Amino acid sequence: MIKFLENLSPTVKGIGLAFLATLGMANVYVFSKAALLEVNFFQFQFFWFAFALLWNGIYISTTGLIRKIPELEKRSVLNLVILGILELSAATTMFLSIQLAENPAIVSFLSNATPIFVTLLGIRFLGERFNTIEAIGILLTIGGVVMITYTRDMTLEQFFGDGSGWILLSSLFLSISIVFAKKNIKKLHPSILTINRVVYLFLFGLISVLIRQDTLLIPKTAIFNMIAGSILGPFLTGLAMYSALKFIEASRTMIIQATRGLFVLIGSMIYLSIVPTYLQVFGGIVTILGVIIMTWGKIRKRSVKRKRGPIEPRS
Repeated sequence: MIKFLENLSPTVKGIGLAFLATLGMANVYVFSKAALLEVNFFQFQFFWFAFALLWNGIYISTTGLIRKIPELEKRSVLNLVILGILELSAATTMFLSIQLAENPAIVSFLSNATPIFVTLLGIRFLGERFNTIEAIGILLTIGGVVMITYTRDMTLEQFFGDGSGWILLSSLFLSISIVFAKKNIKKLHPSILTINRVVYLFLFGLISVLIRQDTLLIPKTAIFNMIAGSILGPFLTGLAMYSALKFIEASRTMIIQATRGLFVLIGSMIYLSIVPTYLQVFGGIVTILGVIIMTWGKIRKRSVKRKRGPIEPRS
């Protein structure tokens, strides 16, 4: 099996890992929603990431990667702190939106706004420009988001009250994290990035539970859902996604991640018996199409630049 993986091209490895991360994350939406129906938000945060810390701790201990932590450069430690804060903000607002939303599939579809923020950040901080194809993709994605969230006379309080506002805020934090992680991925092993995220989120849950004095006696079904979800999410998804970024561009992973909502939709119908409206499904499909077109435009632009090569100065 290992030899088979070694023979694969970097692109195939990256796509495979990104798809694995997408499947894992799709299940996170379903299992976290099921758990949040039985426990409060802070109990969930504590147990979910306590289990995640256990899985990741076992992994880095058995693989010997734990020895790399004391060897980290000061700059790498600073990068981990920044990433930890960004991931804490992104994950906390995401789970809050899942708790507030009736259907986790809707939250997943709305998270497709992340590539828009990634593109805008590239324009603002990296001096990038988007072409006509990317612009069409952005407009389609925004149109899909509007279709999913639209209700007459919606107030700002209602927008955040049904989880929509929180997932868009989560997408903003996540996009910043993706851009930052991509720039520093070569010096930091994926497992260290993953456990760094888990530590920040676990500490937040622990401090919250202690301050609120919440009970740790919770239903067995909630424990099962959090064990399953924490294996698929904070462990498998985090490790696979960070590993995928070593082989392919962040833009390519976005195309694969965009399909996550479809898997969440199926999982929600089977495991939670939740069915969205036709408009929400159509809007979700439009966001997927928008992300695919937007990312294709970005990839096409890079391909054209490579073919043209560097511009020679005039004599």
